[in-house]
Amino acid sequence: MSSAPTAQPSPQLFLDTLNAHQRTEVIKAAVELEIFTAIAEGNQSVSAIANRCQASERGTRTLCDALVIAGFLTKEGNAYALTRDSATFLNKQSPAYLGSAVGFLTSPTVMDAFKTLAEAVRKGGTVREQHSLAPEHPMWVEFARSMAPLMVMPAQLLAKMLGAEKGEKWRVLSLAAGHGAYEITIAKQNPNAEVWAVDWANVLGVAQENARAAGVGDRYHTIPGSAFDVEYGTGYDIVLITNILHHFDQSTGEALLRKVHGALKDGGRAAILEFVPNEDRVSPPQAAWFSLNMLVATPAGDAHTYSDLQKMLKNTGYRSSENHPLLPTFFNVVIGVK
Repeated sequence: MSSAPTAQPSPQLFLDTLNAHQRTEVIKAAVELEIFTAIAEGNQSVSAIANRCQASERGTRTLCDALVIAGFLTKEGNAYALTRDSATFLNKQSPAYLGSAVGFLTSPTVMDAFKTLAEAVRKGGTVREQHSLAPEHPMWVEFARSMAPLMVMPAQLLAKMLGAEKGEKWRVLSLAAGHGAYEITIAKQNPNAEVWAVDWANVLGVAQENARAAGVGDRYHTIPGSAFDVEYGTGYDIVLITNILHHFDQSTGEALLRKVHGALKDGGRAAILEFVPNEDRVSPPQAAWFSLNMLVATPAGDAHTYSDLQKMLKNTGYRSSENHPLLPTFFNVVIGVK
């Protein structure tokens, strides 16, 4: 009996990874040129797409073929079409359009941090003086303006998980609010919710714009400054801690959670939305990979496991904690009850 052939070593993974930056530029160019929107409008041939996007036919054909190879388009004969995901997320006319995220995710602030990865590995944290935790860093204004559409689904799921639609009279505090999507969604679903948002003053301006556009501006209050320094007040039913704790080590995270504990009323809930990797720290991939982002961008941040977060909550006085995957997103919500 002959044995199965042994697979030969291949450099394919190495080459694909080394060239991955090219895919970033492909999707960035396609969004900038509105390739997906053009196809959604019925332009399927190279000439029609090129005319709509005011681009050369050679360039359009080359870019569209690359998008087929990357899985963003399909091609039959000489006609291009959108995939289901591209139609949902990359057509500017879709209510779920995410193209604005390109502005933040491909900004020099984000991209250049990874050019220092080897130095960050040696040091054990960012080597940049003006890193993401610098006060009033302008990157957070870009984040607030670019990333809000990406947070619509998790914001809706979080509001539902917390029971916002029941309409109970709530005082809600949101820390490092950014775009404000999470607390604004709660206020939209619960007309009896009054919200307070903490962030740098330059960022809160964006959140206030979004609150007014959502029709909840009269119930949206701001507390400008650092979440570690400002006075929150007390008696909150819900405190939202969304995508914050990964910027810090566990002891710093505990300092923040202890302060939140003091602001909650008895029975109040701290809702921690985070990238939460499994205990093996390599799965699920999106959550586990985020540790690398924190290595290059922060002095001591990390993607904390549930056991890490559970310990942090226990150490700061919370009587119970629960872990909820926020499917189909790549976030988890950990609830700590006072």
